Amino acid sequence: MKTDIRSTSRRQRDPLVRGLGWASALLGVPQVVAPAGFARVLGVGDAPRHRSATTAVGVRELAAATGLLGRPHPAWLWGRVGGDLMDLTMLSRALKNHNGRGLGRTVAATVAVTALTVTDVYAAVTRTRRSTPMELTATTTVSRPPDEVYALWRDLERLPDFMAHLEEVRVTGPRTSHWRASAPFGKAVEWDAETTEEVAGRLIAWRSVDGAGIDNSGEVRFEPAPGGRGTEIRVTLRYDLPGGALGQAAARYFGEEPHQQLDDDLRRFKQIAETGEVVRSEGAPGGKRARGEFPQHPARPLTEDELKEALA
Repeated sequence: MKTDIRSTSRRQRDPLVRGLGWASALLGVPQVVAPAGFARVLGVGDAPRHRSATTAVGVRELAAATGLLGRPHPAWLWGRVGGDLMDLTMLSRALKNHNGRGLGRTVAATVAVTALTVTDVYAAVTRTRRSTPMELTATTTVSRPPDEVYALWRDLERLPDFMAHLEEVRVTGPRTSHWRASAPFGKAVEWDAETTEEVAGRLIAWRSVDGAGIDNSGEVRFEPAPGGRGTEIRVTLRYDLPGGALGQAAARYFGEEPHQQLDDDLRRFKQIAETGEVVRSEGAPGGKRARGEFPQHPARPLTEDELKEALA
């Protein structure tokens, strides 16, 4: 129930959803109030059957407006898609049987409805919640004491130094922070998070707050490694992967596989904790901006030209 409330709240603030709601209202009112005039604007004439069809479409549009502007749900968006297909069918029939008077207006209306259909399909597909709960775990050992490793991770604004998809983490309060990250296929997400549990030198746990683009939570545990070899870090991440199994497979195909991301992030954290920096390679001297380049080559110092290019 709480997840449904969050989803509704996000859609109520969604500019595209609200824009489509107002579009339905603006189209529905004249079709109900003056169906004959609206039919003439479309170039289909004002015969009784045309007025009846126009009124029915107007009622449908007003119902969609009420849903999208009130308590928006993907069902209303898919309802618009279904209505668009009906409208295109009627307009196609009108074009086929047209007497030539006002033909240009009917053609223009058909083009406009086609464009609107594309927009509605995009909105319905992208706003329909199809997600797969994910839990990722990873472990690494760092040759530094737990208190030191904990302090480094606890400096949240440094997390983008080793987490490739994080663009920024901004501390907003004693237990709150704002996060911005890149997502698969060039998308970006932002959310606010709160620290839910913290034990100095041992544990940090967090979760996203209401309204997050992707609900997520997790914890990092810092434990003395066996034999006094430093610190064993255990990370657990939980979140809903948009797009379900299909989205997961597509993300993996395009090099955005979540498990590999986490392993790579921990590898970079280990380098920072032990050497003070992430070792760049010849294949990706620019760091995470070049993470899509393959193959990687043995690490070596950058030349002056490479350093200038990486800092440009």
